[in-house]
Amino acid sequence: MYKSFSIEIGGRTLTVDVGRVAKQANGAALMHYGDTTVLSTATASDKPREGIDFFPLSVEFEEKMYSVGKIPGGFNKREGKASENAVLTARVIDRPMRPLFPKDYRNDCTLNNLVLSVDPECRPELVAMLGSAIATSISDIPFCGPCATTQVGMIDGQFIINPSQEQWKSGDLNLTVASTAEKVIMIEAGANEIPEAKMIEAIYMAHEENQKIIDFINKMVAEVGKPKHEYESCAIPDEMFAKMKEIVTPEEMEGAVFTDEKQVREENIRNITARLEEAFADNEEWLAILGEAVYQYEKKTVRKMILKDHKRPDGREITQIRPLAAEVDLIPRVHGSAMFTRGQTQICDICTLAPLSEMQRIDGLDSNEVNKRYMHHYNFPSYSVGETKPSRGPGRREIGHGALAERALIPVLPSEEEFPYAIRCVSETFESNGSTSMASTCASCMSLMAAGVPIKKMVAGISCGLVTGDTDDDFVLLTDIQGLEDFFGDMDFKVTGTTEGITAIQMDIKIHGLTRPIVEGAIARCREARLFIMDNCMKPAIAEPRPTVNEYAPKIIQIKIDPEKIGDVVGQRGKTINAIIDECGVKIDITDDGSVSVCGTDKAGMDKAIEYIQMIVSEFEEGKMYTGKVVSIKEFGAFIEFAPGKEGMVHISKIAKERINRVEDVLTLGDVVKCKCLGKDKMGRISFSIKDAN
Repeated sequence: MYKSFSIEIGGRTLTVDVGRVAKQANGAALMHYGDTTVLSTATASDKPREGIDFFPLSVEFEEKMYSVGKIPGGFNKREGKASENAVLTARVIDRPMRPLFPKDYRNDCTLNNLVLSVDPECRPELVAMLGSAIATSISDIPFCGPCATTQVGMIDGQFIINPSQEQWKSGDLNLTVASTAEKVIMIEAGANEIPEAKMIEAIYMAHEENQKIIDFINKMVAEVGKPKHEYESCAIPDEMFAKMKEIVTPEEMEGAVFTDEKQVREENIRNITARLEEAFADNEEWLAILGEAVYQYEKKTVRKMILKDHKRPDGREITQIRPLAAEVDLIPRVHGSAMFTRGQTQICDICTLAPLSEMQRIDGLDSNEVNKRYMHHYNFPSYSVGETKPSRGPGRREIGHGALAERALIPVLPSEEEFPYAIRCVSETFESNGSTSMASTCASCMSLMAAGVPIKKMVAGISCGLVTGDTDDDFVLLTDIQGLEDFFGDMDFKVTGTTEGITAIQMDIKIHGLTRPIVEGAIARCREARLFIMDNCMKPAIAEPRPTVNEYAPKIIQIKIDPEKIGDVVGQRGKTINAIIDECGVKIDITDDGSVSVCGTDKAGMDKAIEYIQMIVSEFEEGKMYTGKVVSIKEFGAFIEFAPGKEGMVHISKIAKERINRVEDVLTLGDVVKCKCLGKDKMGRISFSIKDAN
């Protein structure tokens, strides 16, 4: 049965068609917001996947180039692997949805979002977030929703609900907030140093907007929602837990997990697991789920000690940050390098500078191709956690962590006019035990300063964790969570910023939302911690950007020319500009407004290239001296090249003071000579004299 539902959101109409298409999916919603159209579907398998101890949820965001009237680039002319934007969007959809599925649900589930058309006024990412929540809510898949998502921008200090693509790009805030009917469940933000109080105001403005959408979804569920299907629970039997506690007492488990050495803890758990395997050797059913059971036992032990006794596994205080260390210039010959260490988390970041022509070009769902000047890449090799596995390139986690650190630093980067470089930072994870993305932010900030990038302010980041009890006011916030506290806790709340305000937020939780006191407390705790990191670790290593770029970095000289002269500099089929590049050993970029950037490592070559360009775009002045090379000899005189593509003629009578019969008697090809400009001859041509220049 086909039904259509509509609601006004952010001054535009959202229309949801149910039962019109994709009827074989468990749930499907054809979403229309303005002219943006997205098909969101939710599908689950009939039976659980065997041999797993996690919920196998997949989220896809499919960008189709026909949605913006484009044919994909490349030889294949069809969409390939997911773009970085698609990966990041899928992660943002996943984070609020995953906690709302039953914890013991093991059926494969896929949330797919197919972008069919894009209206620049209505971002398809937001439509997909809403579509996934609606498709799952009206399906028969077990789900403790609904949830809703709202985006907030800010221009000239004013908040904008669900901004357009252009407002999203140009504003001072990119905030995405997902909520249930009671609590905030996900926050993602990029911000231009927004004060903490202003950020909290924006978060709860979005939360209020979400309540209208949740009411709308509930009405849809009441009319067209399917009854939720039964499923096989994978919960650990109570009698198994009771037996485990007889073999390994809670005191023993506490002693095993409460150590500041990750490797020691893991060895302790391996020994405990071996004891339990031996004890349950005759019970195949229990052996099959023993790994999950030990994990749950360990989790309950850690949570109990933190919540009741405020005791952390490594013995720290609740607000205490692990030991910090920082250094710069540890890698020779690169343009900038820095290493940041926080406990057993260690990141080495390398910064590379290049001319603007090496910016990344992104052919996405925006109306125009986008040039990405600052690139931050994050790598997470298996050795960083003491494991071994082959490298398969960056996965979704690596792309997400890199994007978070990139977003954190963009607000403090100098403009292209101030610093005409493309910039790439690569964060190599040397060691990991909690919040490497925040360590990447700190390391990248120092690496940029070491490379001589004149960033406006220092940026640092930290993660705050959470353990909750049975009531909303029973909770403990943890500053600087390590891996164990992340795995067994309820929240990973990452915040980056300067001394003035927030530049990025990413919040992941495993529970059904956060109360306002938790959100406000986490943001305040992260501010206190990041200022401590700046003052006590980063500033002692490098307090401000170096005044010049590294000796191995390319140097760039910029000049402006008349845009109408660009063709003269480029020459026919690029002949002139390529001749300058080859002779001077430089790279040259010219923009449509006449901005010319000459990039190289040899200053003499760069100066020569600038001289050539200025010669090409300048008019010859009568009486001025010029130096050029003889490139052609005729019976009536010689042609002198003053710069690639810029020539003048010296008549035979103007070559020498005495009379000569042949030009070749005085000049040969390749001679470098001084000439004086004589102005225009009778035919209006510029003429030169060698004899008057000496």
